[in-house]
Amino acid sequence: MAMMHNKNNKRLMADINVTPLVDVMLVLLIIFMVTAPMMTEGLEVNLPETTAKALRQDDKPIVITIKQNGDIGIDKIRGDRKILRQELDKLGRQDRGRTILIKADKKVEYGLVVQVMADVKGAGFDNLGMVTIPVEKKR
Repeated sequence: MAMMHNKNNKRLMADINVTPLVDVMLVLLIIFMVTAPMMTEGLEVNLPETTAKALRQDDKPIVITIKQNGDIGIDKIRGDRKILRQELDKLGRQDRGRTILIKADKKVEYGLVVQVMADVKGAGFDNLGMVTIPVEKKR
């Protein structure tokens, strides 16, 4: 609080200085905006089974196959991630609009599948899907 001098009259002025409050609030806002995306934690959940229908394809997709032992194939070419990246770069120069489907064995490590997905995105392909087996309906 500040003292306000009026000729012969001294009285208290009850105003709040808002500038430091605004400064602190802006700093807190910036801190929360920067840290909020980093605070995403995964929860352990049991994913539901789905009976989704297959999507209609206009052109023949590129199929990347990942075997249980880690072997990777792109269409009829077999190899590792290095060969996969080379083939994706070659195909990307021709048509980046094609759909790429990843067909991974269910026992393949999640990290390998994510690395392959990153390679696909890094080559400039945006249409990426996963091949699954539909769940049989229980009677």
